[in-house]
Amino acid sequence: MPNTQKHRGANPKDAKLFAEKNLPKLKKALIDLSYLVGRDYSPKASLKLIGDRYRFSDRQRQALSHSACGENQLKDRNQKHISPENLQGKNLVIDGYNQLITLEAALSKAPIFIGIDGCHRDIASVHSTYRKVEETSKALQLFGEEFQNLGLNKILWVFDKPVSNSGKLKQFIEEIAKENNWNWEVILEYNPDKYVAEKENWIAISTDSWVLERCKNWFNLNGYIIKKHIENPWIVDFRE
Repeated sequence: MPNTQKHRGANPKDAKLFAEKNLPKLKKALIDLSYLVGRDYSPKASLKLIGDRYRFSDRQRQALSHSACGENQLKDRNQKHISPENLQGKNLVIDGYNQLITLEAALSKAPIFIGIDGCHRDIASVHSTYRKVEETSKALQLFGEEFQNLGLNKILWVFDKPVSNSGKLKQFIEEIAKENNWNWEVILEYNPDKYVAEKENWIAISTDSWVLERCKNWFNLNGYIIKKHIENPWIVDFRE
């Protein structure tokens, strides 16, 4: 059956799952989960324990898993975060799908979750295959606009080589960059998380916890763009 997805939008159940009345219970569960994760309990086992206790759905569990952060992790991420005014002339290495899909989701009015660390994350289902949606071009234009506004030097996009259609996306982004005279490079890697985290003298752009724990510096790019450019996004802020 051909894929007919046109947007990276919300699941039909999201309006109920993340309704205002459910947020207090979700936030309480997130505190419990962050406590366990912060003390080196297994994230998978901790999520099952908390999810079963509160009888959460798979999507609610996904949101909690992406948003949890232990106290020491939070301190470390805050110390390594670079402010926008300190980005001028810097090089950015971007966790491609991690960033692009979140901005597509935000533009599609899917729920975006602000975790304890302040990062904006989605729960879109994109695994072995990537397909462009109507918001893909708009998302890339927003990235390009802000990269220029921030006065950056060079942008390196890193995408998962094993994901189907990564090659087509690479070509698409290169064409847009050429049209706009943007100093972008796009590469495909088997382990993009490791590449982004270990790229020396480059600032990591990712909301992946594994990357944030291992990189030297990072910037919350999607959060910056969403706040500045997207009108009335669906934000679920777990920090409140």
